[in-house]
Amino acid sequence: METHVPHVNDEENEDPGAAPYGNFINYYTFNPPENRLSLIPETLLEDIELGSERVLILDVGCNSGDLSVALYKHLLHEEASGSDFSKREVYLLGFDLDQDLILRAQNSNPFPQNIQFVPLDITDDPESRAVLESYLGRFGCPRFHLCTCFAVTMWVHLNHGDAAFLSLLSRLASLCEFLLLEAQPWKCYRSAARRLRKLGRSDFDHFKTLEIRGDTAAHAREHLEKRCSMDLVQSFGNTTWDRSLLLFKRR
Repeated sequence: METHVPHVNDEENEDPGAAPYGNFINYYTFNPPENRLSLIPETLLEDIELGSERVLILDVGCNSGDLSVALYKHLLHEEASGSDFSKREVYLLGFDLDQDLILRAQNSNPFPQNIQFVPLDITDDPESRAVLESYLGRFGCPRFHLCTCFAVTMWVHLNHGDAAFLSLLSRLASLCEFLLLEAQPWKCYRSAARRLRKLGRSDFDHFKTLEIRGDTAAHAREHLEKRCSMDLVQSFGNTTWDRSLLLFKRR
């Protein structure tokens, strides 16, 4: 898979849901950060006992970085209490396979000392592994304390198949102590395929042959718990798009 996936073209601007890799150029105009943050407690780091130490957060598929920055501020209570950022060391690394979106994220990043954005494809294992291990090595940490993966699993699943879907989950589990996962439900798969056909494009390579169907969040949970030594510790409910936010912890 190419490491540089161009951002969606003018035709796709008319139907932003048709981006074949989920790399929408205006994603946060129709799914703003608040849709997730309203479900995530500001005290999450304290609740999972990460509030008093250096915390490393990985945001997988960060798009243009809007949610990454909003989550960072949300977890540090900046807007609610004006907390001093120096009191807690929190660092966030966001990545996306679309270099144009990452450039936008880098150019609009208000916290460059604590937030970094890099172009990276999680399915390109040798490269992504090297980059992430290098980042962790800077802090002397074996893995990230918290990994967020919002609405990414479907795109890997559609473009690379069942094995890649499970491999992604295993990869994420190996990278973190806590995983906050939002897996798109099956109705989103059908909508994504329908939008591509509407534009006269070829269908996703694996859509018709996928065996993992139905309740994809349940499939993800089963794999994480049975194969990845993680346990579901909390569900934060469903977003306005009816997607569950599930928090897993490494055993």
